[in-house]
Amino acid sequence: MSQTPGETTERTTTAPPDAERLRRWRMVLGADSADSTGRALTGQDAAMDSALNALYGGAGGKKPNGRGTGGRSAGLGASAPSVARWLGDIRTYFPSSVVQVMQRDAIDRLGLATLLLEPEMLEAVEPDVHLVGTLLSLNKAMPETTKETARAVVRKVVEDLEARLESRTRTTLTGALDRSARISRPRHRDIDWDRTVRANLKNYLTLPAPDTATTAETTGTATTGATGTVVPERLIGYGRSSRSAKKDIVLCVDQSGSMAASVVHASVFGAVLASMRALSTRLVVFDTAVVDLTDQLDDPVDVLFGTQLGGGTDINRALAYCQSRITRPADTVVVLISDLYEGGIRDEMLKRVAAMKASGVQFVTLLALSDEGAPAYDHEHAAALGALGAPAFACTPDLFPDVMAAAIEKRPLPIPDKEHQP
Repeated sequence: MSQTPGETTERTTTAPPDAERLRRWRMVLGADSADSTGRALTGQDAAMDSALNALYGGAGGKKPNGRGTGGRSAGLGASAPSVARWLGDIRTYFPSSVVQVMQRDAIDRLGLATLLLEPEMLEAVEPDVHLVGTLLSLNKAMPETTKETARAVVRKVVEDLEARLESRTRTTLTGALDRSARISRPRHRDIDWDRTVRANLKNYLTLPAPDTATTAETTGTATTGATGTVVPERLIGYGRSSRSAKKDIVLCVDQSGSMAASVVHASVFGAVLASMRALSTRLVVFDTAVVDLTDQLDDPVDVLFGTQLGGGTDINRALAYCQSRITRPADTVVVLISDLYEGGIRDEMLKRVAAMKASGVQFVTLLALSDEGAPAYDHEHAAALGALGAPAFACTPDLFPDVMAAAIEKRPLPIPDKEHQP
């Protein structure tokens, strides 16, 4: 039977989009809604749906070991081999970013964390910052047979972060250190004439045009037009080279469970900063106890396995330790990374911050150092710190170099989003 061009066009432009729309809705709604969409899944779609149903499915869902869930909650079962197969499936069918979300949900919803103590499981997972946080929280319970595999997973994440963050951090902070080292009352031999002229162009003065006849008679050359000069109101000099550190950086990091991603990023940045000769970097982590991990900064993996995620919080005690290590207040930047839920003495904490700022310390308060934005935090304490001139805000890893550069140069901090402020 012959068809007109119009009929062919209609079938090829309307039917496939309808079928694709039903397919997508079927994938979104899950197996329990198959009858309502009238769409059956086959091939790879069916395999993807099975992987999703094992994690998010309802009463009709099947665990990877083939047993029913027996209720509305999904489950991956207690069999490590079947869970490893499930992890392999989701890595086959979904992009890395989706795999990381599904792994996180499996850990949170289904108690997958205990199975991560087995080396076979760790070899099957997709490494990311959140997985590192989970492994660190399990560190004390981890058997020796698993620790080397866990360190390999953590090292991969750390190396990926270093590759992404190190170059920009070095470039940004080197520029800030060079600018902060310039002197404003240089000796003649130390004057940076190029920057001095540029900085004083606003002081350019036009001089009266000389008498043409007099100039020609005196010099033998006729001169026309006005001339001018720059009056150097401010001299800019080169900073004198020195082998000693120009700035002291203190990273004071809350290692409570909610700050896991921040601890990972802080350890990487700490290692990068420690490798810069112009900086003297100290890394302090705390809960109700305080641990100085500065001597491990050459390897951020060692730093991370030296932390102990979870427990209470005593910010005042941690700041007291940091304050006792400050020898050059005017050249020191203290970065407190915490959700500010203080279990210690609140008034003492605030007095300590005020005292450090009064002595010349640049004090930075970060509610988080991660890509997730601000976590739950103590708004009252954040407001109190803001009133002291230390506004609290969440910071992404990509913004951190700019925040540090501003602190080093004693400029206003580049706060990214006003809604994260108290």
